[in-house]
Amino acid sequence: MVPTWRLRARFAVALAEMYGSEVPAYHTLVDVCREVNDEAARARGAEGERLGSIERVTAERHGAIRVGSPRELSQVARVFGAFGMEPVGFYDLRDASRSSVPVVSTAFRPVAADELARNPFRVFTSMLVTDDRRFFDAATQGRLERFIGSRELFGPELLALADQARGEGLEEADAARLLALATDAFRLTAEPIDRDWYDALERISAVAADVGGVPATHINHLTPRVLDIDDLYARMRARGITMIDEIQGPPAWEGPDVLLRQTSFRALDEERVFRRADGSIERGSLRVRFGEVEQRGIALTRKGRDLYDRMVAEVDERRREGVSRTDTAREVWREHLPSTEEGLAREGLGYFTYRAAGPAGPDTTLSGLVASGALVREPVVYEDFLPRSAAGIFQSNLSDEGTRDDAQAAVDYDLERLAALAEAHIHDPFDLYAAQQDRSIRAAEAQLGVRISADS
Repeated sequence: MVPTWRLRARFAVALAEMYGSEVPAYHTLVDVCREVNDEAARARGAEGERLGSIERVTAERHGAIRVGSPRELSQVARVFGAFGMEPVGFYDLRDASRSSVPVVSTAFRPVAADELARNPFRVFTSMLVTDDRRFFDAATQGRLERFIGSRELFGPELLALADQARGEGLEEADAARLLALATDAFRLTAEPIDRDWYDALERISAVAADVGGVPATHINHLTPRVLDIDDLYARMRARGITMIDEIQGPPAWEGPDVLLRQTSFRALDEERVFRRADGSIERGSLRVRFGEVEQRGIALTRKGRDLYDRMVAEVDERRREGVSRTDTAREVWREHLPSTEEGLAREGLGYFTYRAAGPAGPDTTLSGLVASGALVREPVVYEDFLPRSAAGIFQSNLSDEGTRDDAQAAVDYDLERLAALAEAHIHDPFDLYAAQQDRSIRAAEAQLGVRISADS
C-alpha cells in the first residue's frame, strides 16, 4: 500500500503543478521564496532551522478552497482524509474585516508531529454561510442553495477511492487514480458562468460570487513558506510584481517570531467564459485568485493568544495618522511580549518541546533544567491560521467591499456546529500543541529519572 504521507506529498506537488499552469506568477513567487530561503539558511545556519528544516520549509505549502454547503464540506473532508489531513480549528471570517466575507472556515492538515515533519500540506477550507441574513435575503439564500445543491464537486469514484484510502489503503494503480481525480476536482473550470447571477452575488460579496456563482470549486491560492517574508516582499516588488499594501499578522521585530505572517501579490485578471441571459456566450475576466506567501513562528498558548488578541486591539486603538500599522504594532510588541523564547516559556505564552541532553541537577523546574543544560528547549511551529490575517488578505485583493445589513442578527457558528455539519471531528489546535509539549516532557522525565515541575 502507498503510505499516506507519500500520497499527501504527491497531492501537494500535483496541485502545485496544476496551479502553476493556471497562474504563472506563482512560479515567480516560488522562485523568489527559494532564493530567500537559501540565503537565509546560509546566513543563520542551524539557528535558522529551529522552526523546521530547510527541506521542510522549501517543500511546505498550504492551499485554500471554498465550498458552498455542509454536504460539500462533508465530502471534501472525506477527500482530504485520504491524504491524512484532518480538520483543525474554527475560523469565522464574517466579522474579521470591514469587507463582506460571508464564510466560516477550518483547515485540513496532518495532526501528528512526525506526519507534519514528513509533509505539512494544509488546505484552508471556507464554507459559505447562506443562512446569514446580514448578507443574503431569503430569495437569494434559496437560489444559492438550489444552485449549489445541483452541482457535483466530487464524483462518486473519487469519494469511493478516498474512503478506501482512509480504510484499508490503496495500491499504486488506485493511488494514482485517486491523485488524478482529486487534483482535477480543484482545477479551474472552463464551463460557462452565468454572468447575471455572478454579478448579483458579487454586489453582495466577491467571495460569495466565487463560491456560489460558479459551477465548480478551485484552488484559490497556493502558499509557499518563507524564512524572511520582509525580504521576500521587497524582492517581489523589485521584480515588478504588485503586492498588497502590507504584511498581515505580527510585525517584524527583534524578539521571537510568533504565530503567522502572510502577504500576497494582488489578484490577477483571468480569462473566463460567461453565459448571458439570452444564452449567448462571451469572454471576460475575473480577479479572484492571488499568490500568497507565509512565514511561520512559534505556537502560542491560550494565554499567549489572549495576549496577542489584546495587542492587536491596542494597535487599532493607538494607531495615529501617518504612522504605519507595522510601526505601531512594533511599539506594542516591545511593551507587552517577552523578547526571548525563554521569556515566552517562563510566562506560559508559547509552546515548546523538551529533550534530555544531560544529567538533571537539583533544580527540576523546566527553566532550571534548561539553564543547567539537562534539557534542550525547542519551539513548536504554529501550524494553523489567523482569521483576521486571512480576511485581511481577502480584503486587500477585492476591488469592492460588498454589502451587508448589520441591522440583521448574525447566525451563530462555532467549532462544534461546523464539526456537525462536516460530519467530522474538528480538532482544537491548542489541545494538539499542548499534547505535543506534554509528550516531550514525559519522555524527558523518563530519560532523566526525575519529576519535572512547571515554572512558577
